[in-house]
Formats: sequence, structure tokens, C-alpha cells
Amino acid sequence: MPGETAPDPYRVWLSEVMLQQTTVAAVTPRFERFIARWPTVEALAGARDEHVLSEWAGLGYYARARNLIACAREVAARGGFPDTEEQLRQLPGIGAYTAAAIAAIAFGRRALVMDTNVERVVARLHAIEAPIAESKPRLRELLDMMTPVERAGTLPRR
Repeated sequence: MPGETAPDPYRVWLSEVMLQQTTVAAVTPRFERFIARWPTVEALAGARDEHVLSEWAGLGYYARARNLIACAREVAARGGFPDTEEQLRQLPGIGAYTAAAIAAIAFGRRALVMDTNVERVVARLHAIEAPIAESKPRLRELLDMMTPVERAGTLPRR
């Protein structure tokens, strides 16, 4: 909405990384603890690896935690998060989906945020019967047509 403050890129990034292959129920209390302990990307960048890894315990996939540390340090060294998908993808541990989500949600960029769930919904919506793996280019085209120019990160109601 006009006048609203955009979401903090640090919080968007942290939540997106934590939610990869982990449930919201498992992530929510851990996210709150991370934010309380490291309220900024600079604070997380300055944390000792073992402290971050210890706090990550139980979320699985420790490569995500190591990438989280490396990414935080690079972002802090740059002076903040870049705001485009292309630049975000250059950071450690940030793939296409996460880059699109951060660009759309935190920076208001038009980005195609497509994960497996979105692929399934778009395929069903458009009655695509071919396997998802074979349909990805077409699904991306369809998602592109459905994604609004403004506020793509919130998909406003019409």
C-alpha cells in the first residue's frame, strides 16, 4: 500500500533461506531467535560460525547455514543487499527462487517467483497435462503473463 514501509531485505532473505525444505512451524521460533540475537545482517556477519551453526541446529541442511554466514558477510561488506535478481543470485546460497522472492518482496521488483508449488498451481490453472519437468518453459511464460508489473511480491487483490 502507498506509504507502507517495504519489508526489511535481511528479514526476507533470512526467512526465505530458513524456509527452504523446512516447515513454517519449525522455522517461526528459530527465526524469532535469530532476529533477537542478530537483528541486522551486519550483526549476523560478525557472529562466530559456531554460534550461528549452534542456533541453526534442528533446521537441517547445514550447507544452508554455512551459506547464510558467507552471504551475510558478503552483504555486510557490500553495505547492503543488492536489489536485482541478477545481483542477488551472485551471493552465496541464493538461487533463482530466493533471488526472485527477495527482489519482489523486499525491493518491489517485478520477479517471477516460481517454485514447485507455483508450478503445480499454474499447470492446474491452465490444464497443462504434460509432466512439470517438460513444461517449465511454458509454465514460466504463463506465470510471466499472470505476474503484475507493480507489487509482484504481494500479488494484490483486484
